[in-house]
Amino acid sequence: EVQLVESGGALVQAGGSLRLSCAASGFSFRTYTMSWYRQGPGKERELVATIAAVVPGQIRYGNSVRGRFTISRDNARNMLFLQMNSLKPEATAEYDCSVRSPPERLWGQGTQVTVHA
Repeated sequence: EVQLVESGGALVQAGGSLRLSCAASGFSFRTYTMSWYRQGPGKERELVATIAAVVPGQIRYGNSVRGRFTISRDNARNMLFLQMNSLKPEATAEYDCSVRSPPERLWGQGTQVTVHA
């Protein structure tokens, strides 16, 4: 059974930093592209960042986080990370770790990030 367990969400002041983690199990983590998504209050879910299976590999960021967020992975430990710097209030959202396993996309339970001004 695929499991994705996020952690690291917190209440943080604007300008601060957080590091999110996602522990993956139940599939061959090292062979899958992994992603972080987020959904803020009243907003649609959006892609935050994607990292290819092979490290170093292709990394893609959403326009709103490029330059401030860094996605990384540790294939030896089946872990996915998201380093978030210079956080803004609009980053307030539930952040979800995700893997696409055709025909579906699988999600963790999410971790809440709240950024206050």
